[in-house]
Amino acid sequence: MPTGAPSLLCPIDFSEFSRQALGYAAAIAGHFGARLIVVSVDDPLLVEAAEDAGIDPPPAVELRSAMEAFCGDTLTSFTGPLTVEYVVAVGKPATEILRVARERGVELIVISSHGRSGMRKVFFGSTTERVLRETTVPVLVTREWRHPFTSLSELARHITRVVAPVDLTEESLHHLVIAQGIATALSARLLAVHVIEPLFVPYRVRAALPGAEQARRSRAEEKLAAMISRVGGAHPPELIVLLGEPAEEIVKLAEARNAGLIVMGLHSSGPLASRMGSTTYRVLCQTEALVLTVPPHVVKATSRRMAAATQAAAR
Repeated sequence: MPTGAPSLLCPIDFSEFSRQALGYAAAIAGHFGARLIVVSVDDPLLVEAAEDAGIDPPPAVELRSAMEAFCGDTLTSFTGPLTVEYVVAVGKPATEILRVARERGVELIVISSHGRSGMRKVFFGSTTERVLRETTVPVLVTREWRHPFTSLSELARHITRVVAPVDLTEESLHHLVIAQGIATALSARLLAVHVIEPLFVPYRVRAALPGAEQARRSRAEEKLAAMISRVGGAHPPELIVLLGEPAEEIVKLAEARNAGLIVMGLHSSGPLASRMGSTTYRVLCQTEALVLTVPPHVVKATSRRMAAATQAAAR
């Protein structure tokens, strides 16, 4: 059952990728004084076979010992108080990760983009994908980090820019607010980017409106500027409008501007709202940056806080 203490969840499968995710999770938990819940999932067939063979101690005990050793080895350089809780689950990894997150009321899941299967696949790990498709809490998808760190403040020194893709809808305004708060906490520059997709313009329209593409860009810049004005803050985001395939342009921008973090909405809108948005999916497959994905209910909560703040300011 959830407790009053903030908590975050980090699944591990004993790969080097999950070791790096554990480092991120420990840095965040230590900075905010949150509980770090480490979960590992055992295969039910292995558990049944061990029970039939009468193996003692059972796999769950051995897995718990392995988790403690793995975490102890990974977190030796981390200083400061850190509360770690270990959970051994049995079943399908993604299902159990989501169950534990729900039952423990965690505020964040920190998970590697890849697991033991490695990074040679075109797409990211299947467990991570399933978690992203069904999560109701934000998920930080981690990558290999080139700079060693032992605290969030050390990590923040290498994240000088945060990219926030927006599609100019009201929902993306709330993604932008969340990204602005994170950028402020990291003392990083926020880049608010909208990507205009190329489209076919019929001849009659092109003849009547010869500057159609420029008109689209100008309209997008106006709308993005209006959205940024509503975000507020001492350091407003930098406005960027690009033309091309959204995921490709977002990834290229993050690489060109050396952005260490991308913050974007997790699910598509409309009748497919329970599914991961296609742009988010492609960004996750291509980028080397950290990606914080924000599910719809978190966006709605941000919207309510914005409305309350606006009403309070109007009094």
